[in-house]
Amino acid sequence: MIDIHCHILPGVDDGSADMNESMYMARKAVEAGITHIFATPHHLNEKYVNVKDDIINGAVRLNESLQQNNIPITIHLGQEVRIHRDIFTSLEKEEILTLDDNCTYLLLELPSGRVPIYTQEVIYELLLKGITPIIVHPERNKELNENHKLLFELVQEGALTQLTSGSIIGSFGKSIQSFSKKIIEHNLAHFIATDAHNTGSRGFTLQQAYETITKAHGIDRTFYFKENAEHLLKDQSPDVDKPVPFKKKILGIF
Repeated sequence: MIDIHCHILPGVDDGSADMNESMYMARKAVEAGITHIFATPHHLNEKYVNVKDDIINGAVRLNESLQQNNIPITIHLGQEVRIHRDIFTSLEKEEILTLDDNCTYLLLELPSGRVPIYTQEVIYELLLKGITPIIVHPERNKELNENHKLLFELVQEGALTQLTSGSIIGSFGKSIQSFSKKIIEHNLAHFIATDAHNTGSRGFTLQQAYETITKAHGIDRTFYFKENAEHLLKDQSPDVDKPVPFKKKILGIF
């Protein structure tokens, strides 16, 4: 399996604290059936700054340590970029790192409590530059949870989305789990990833999530998510089903 969102780089954010922990995380990922991981440290989330060159250097060191320890997993390049007004200046300065540095797909994080008013503009401009934004864990965004139509509009604009495996299996509560299910039902989800920060509360639950998806939505939907991750690994276009709009609320019920 392929994990496109993980905080396994040592000592750079709130994920792995050091190389020893990264090795332990990698072993647990292998046990969970994962063969490829995109290392995606936080960037400009008001706490951490991890520019492109630093991530590349960190990934090289991590891959070398994995080989030395005979751990059969490959680390790929990535970055979880918090949306900000100056993102295009950051691109010009070559501080932004797309997945595998292919200038094609970018993990884009929204603030947890809101959707900035310039979000659609940023998505539009990124697409004009040939970069498709993948909005990470939209199910955990408060405003999107309250205004489902807004998520539909962002996907219609051309953004893709990535749900967190823990959200699907209920690790973040029933409300987020329920919203995740709705996102999948309305063809608004394109990838599943662990967003693993450790081996405990934020670990590698990708297989459990796929099993849950299979039970709720069928095996074809699971294959859809797995194949889309493979497409990213090969820098190919993922499959994108036509998004289904949410029905209007009637008496507070969908």
